[in-house]
Amino acid sequence: MRGSPPFTPSKQKKIGGGAATLLTLLLLASCKPASKAGDQRRATSEKPVRGDMLVDGSSADASNLIPMLAGDAPSHAVAGLVYSGLVRYNPNWDIEGELAKSWDILDEGRTIVFHLRKGVKWHDGAPFTSADVVFGFNKLVDKNTPTPYSEDFLQASKVEAPDDYTFVVHYKKPFAPALASWGLLPVVPKHLLEGKDITKSELSRHPVGTGPYKFVEWRTQERIVLEANKDYFEGEPWITRYVFRVIPDSATQFLELKTGSIDMMGLTPVQYSKQTDTADFKANFNKYGYLANAFTYLGYNLKRPIFQDVRVRRAIAHAINKDEIIQGALLGLGRPIDVPYKPGTWPYNKNIKKYEFNPQKARDLLAQAGWKPGSDGVLTKDGKRFEFEIITNQGNDQRKKTAEIIQNRLKDVGISVRLRVVEWASFIKEFINKREFDATILGWTLSPDPDIYDVWHSSKTREAEFNFVSYKNDEVDRLLEEGRRSFDKSVRKRKYDRIQEILADEQPYCFLYAPDALPVVSARIRGIELYESTSGIGYNWPVKWWTPQPLQKYKFQQ
Repeated sequence: MRGSPPFTPSKQKKIGGGAATLLTLLLLASCKPASKAGDQRRATSEKPVRGDMLVDGSSADASNLIPMLAGDAPSHAVAGLVYSGLVRYNPNWDIEGELAKSWDILDEGRTIVFHLRKGVKWHDGAPFTSADVVFGFNKLVDKNTPTPYSEDFLQASKVEAPDDYTFVVHYKKPFAPALASWGLLPVVPKHLLEGKDITKSELSRHPVGTGPYKFVEWRTQERIVLEANKDYFEGEPWITRYVFRVIPDSATQFLELKTGSIDMMGLTPVQYSKQTDTADFKANFNKYGYLANAFTYLGYNLKRPIFQDVRVRRAIAHAINKDEIIQGALLGLGRPIDVPYKPGTWPYNKNIKKYEFNPQKARDLLAQAGWKPGSDGVLTKDGKRFEFEIITNQGNDQRKKTAEIIQNRLKDVGISVRLRVVEWASFIKEFINKREFDATILGWTLSPDPDIYDVWHSSKTREAEFNFVSYKNDEVDRLLEEGRRSFDKSVRKRKYDRIQEILADEQPYCFLYAPDALPVVSARIRGIELYESTSGIGYNWPVKWWTPQPLQKYKFQQ
C-alpha cells in the first residue's frame, strides 16, 4: 500500500448532450479541434511529436492537490503529474531517481545521502534546492499537519542539507522502506509555503510543482486542466494538455468515450465484456485487462459494539459468497482474496485460513455469540436487532453491486443491512475520516513494498489516518514494527505471513477480491507501455504518450 494513492473511488482507475457541445466545454482559448484523421492512423509515422490533448474520465473529483494532505486516488493522480518525489519505481519495481539523480546508503542502512538534480525549476521559475526537501520533511512531521503519511518520516532522527544539491537523512534504526518512502513524499515549494498554514494554502487548489505538467484550472466536480511543462527536467511531455474530467456515472463516461468527448477511462466489467467487441469500437479504442495492484474489502468500524465479537465477523465471512460477487459484480474479471496482498506477489501467504461460503456455519457462530431469531427473522440480542449500514462511494458500480449481493446473503442468516451510496469527497471527509460509519466497502491500492503499518498499526487510528476501522492487536503492532526493521526478504516474509494469519483469524476486514484493471484508451494515442504484473499501463502515463500529427484532435500554440 506504500507509495500509491490509497483510497480508490473506481477500481480501474490508475495510480480512476452532443459531442460538439461537450468538446466545446473542454476547449480553452488557445486550442481548436483539428480535422478528423480517419483511416490516416494506419499510415502515420510512428515518430513521437508534441501536441494534442488527452481527456481522462474519472468517477470522482480530487479533494486536495497538496500531496501530503490528500488520501484519495484522484488527488494523487493529478498531484503526481504536478509534483515530483526524490525517487520512484520503474516498471520492474526497482527504485530509480527522480529529483535525486543518485544516492548513497551508509551505516548499514541508517543514512541515505541524496545527490539532487541541478537546474530544476518550480513551475513559477524559482530554483529547486535541498532546502525544499528539508522544508517538506519538517512540514510532514509537524504534529499540526493533518497527514496520514508522517509515520515513515518520523523514523528519521535527523535531516540536513550540507549544500543546495545534497540532502542527507539519518535513521534511528534500520528502516526497510526508507529509500522508497522518499518517493511517497512529493517535494513542495518552501518559498510558497514557509510561514503559512498549509491547510489553508492556495496550493491545495492551485498547485506549483516541479513535475511534467503545470496547473491551469480546476472547476469543482467538472474538470482539472494541466499543460505540459516545457522546462521539465526529463524533457517536455509529448501531450500538450491533460484534462481530468469528472463524470461520476460510468454509463455516461462510456457514452462520452464513444462520442470522443473523453479519451480514456476505466471500463466496468459489463462494458469490457459485452459492449466493446464491435468492429467500430476496436478500430477506435484499445482496451486492456490485467489483475490490478489493488483489492476491495468490507471493513467494520470496530468501535461499534455489534462488530466487537470476533464470532460475528467470522460469521459474516462465512455468509458471504465471494465467487458469487466476482461473477455477479465483476463478471469473472477478478480473483477472491483473503489477505491484504496481491496474489502472486512475494508477501502473499497462499496458505492462509479461508472462510468457505457456509450459511449454516454463519448461523451457528451468530447463535454462539448470543444472537437469536426475532419474530420477523432478524436476529436480536439484549433487545436490539442485528442491523447495520454498509456505506460505499458513488461512481463504482462494482462496489454497489457487491454491497447488494452481501445485503442479500446476510439477510439469509438473519442480519438486516441498509445500503448507502455517497459522493466521493463527502464519503471520505464526512464518513471515513470522521469514523461515522458502521461498515464500508472500499479498496486499497498496493505497491511493491509490503509494509502495511499505516493501515493496521494501532497508533494510526486518529481522524484522517488510515486505520479507520480502529483495529488493535499487540502482536500485529510488534510484527509491523519488526517487518520494517529488516532488509532480509526472508525475515520480512515470515513477519508478514504471520500478520496475514492474524488478520484472517480476527477478520477486521472481510477481504473480498482483487479486481482486474480494465482501462481503455483512444487508438490515436501512441507510446503506451503495458507491464501486466507491475504497473499496468500507468508507468509512463501520460508523459511519454503521444499522438501522430495527422490524428491530433486539438491544435495548440507552441
